[in-house]
Amino acid sequence: MKPILILASGLAILGAAATAQERNIPKDLSKVRGFNYESAPTIGHAEHWLAYDPAETERDMDYARRLNLNQVRVFLNYTAYDKDRPAFRKNLLHFVRACYQRGIGVMPTLQYPGAWSQDRASWHFAEEWAADLIQTIGKEPGLAFWDAHNEPRAARLEFAKHMAGVFRQLDKRTPVTVGTTVESEMETLGADAVDVLVFHDYSATRGQIRVNIGRAKQFAAKAGKPLMNTEIGCVARSNPYDVTLEEYMKAGVGWYIWELMITGQWGTVHGVFYPDGTVRDPSIVAALLGFFRNRGPNVIPEVVDREGRATRAVAESKQWLADPNAAGEPGLDLAERSANLLEAGQLIAMHDLPTREVDLLRKGQPDMPALRALVQRYAGILEPWQVPVGDPRRSRPPGWIR
Repeated sequence: MKPILILASGLAILGAAATAQERNIPKDLSKVRGFNYESAPTIGHAEHWLAYDPAETERDMDYARRLNLNQVRVFLNYTAYDKDRPAFRKNLLHFVRACYQRGIGVMPTLQYPGAWSQDRASWHFAEEWAADLIQTIGKEPGLAFWDAHNEPRAARLEFAKHMAGVFRQLDKRTPVTVGTTVESEMETLGADAVDVLVFHDYSATRGQIRVNIGRAKQFAAKAGKPLMNTEIGCVARSNPYDVTLEEYMKAGVGWYIWELMITGQWGTVHGVFYPDGTVRDPSIVAALLGFFRNRGPNVIPEVVDREGRATRAVAESKQWLADPNAAGEPGLDLAERSANLLEAGQLIAMHDLPTREVDLLRKGQPDMPALRALVQRYAGILEPWQVPVGDPRRSRPPGWIR
């Protein structure tokens, strides 16, 4: 019992300092535009902190600022903390201040050793950690929320409620939440346990997303507490960023995407930015800025052969392929012209960009078999999109003058 008594004394001291302050609970979270964050090269949140790079953090937060993102959710891993507590505190403080300098609020999410939730004798370790974290960043203006536990399924709910209570007791100013796995678990956790209601949603259809949002808003209204979602967006769960973001923006519910960077852990199915600032899919960037693809009845399909460029590319590709002694450079130019038409007209899957394939061939060692295969493949994809001369789609705009 001795560690608990020591902690209780610490709680009293910290609590007394904050009693004069009112908990800063936002009434409206609809303007939250957030993201989950782990540095790109790392695998897991422990490694993120053990290999923490201040310059990398500042660069990545600059990327977020360019997208007008205003909140970040970052996981605090106990193992990394316990390995080098002074370094962890220093890095966490740098992180919060770097975010604040860029207008980004921080939601630290605690990641405990798995066995703790079922072992009450270990809970005092979690309490002491919470006290240390609040001592480290509790008064930082960049601290926006505490997330006391991430996705506490069934047996972990009691521990999550306990830790939410610890944070509410220790820090009288910062709102406390728990990131529940789905909307129904948010209701199971109960509104009384937290200051802000949070759920996650990787639903595979717009209809289910809307149902979940509706239920969450109804529960929040009944509880009289603000609501947001701190995890959405996964290409492997039929939950595309542009689809789910559009639904949450329309519903006026704040959100955090998973995640900003294309990381060593989740990079195959999540993430916006590569370390150099390039992006995996411009439609994600557009959606984050509130612009979405037209999926309605008034779409105007691209006609890449309106001026005969596709027809010419196909004909010249066939001519080049027919010459067994054709030079490589003209073939690369043909492949690039075809690739540009295919990408601009959205006529090909963008999983591996055609222009990337061409660029890799240009920069690599000469490989005529690969180049010939590429030219043939692109010409074959373009060929059905040719428009015959005299077709109305080849006409000039009204009033056009050369």
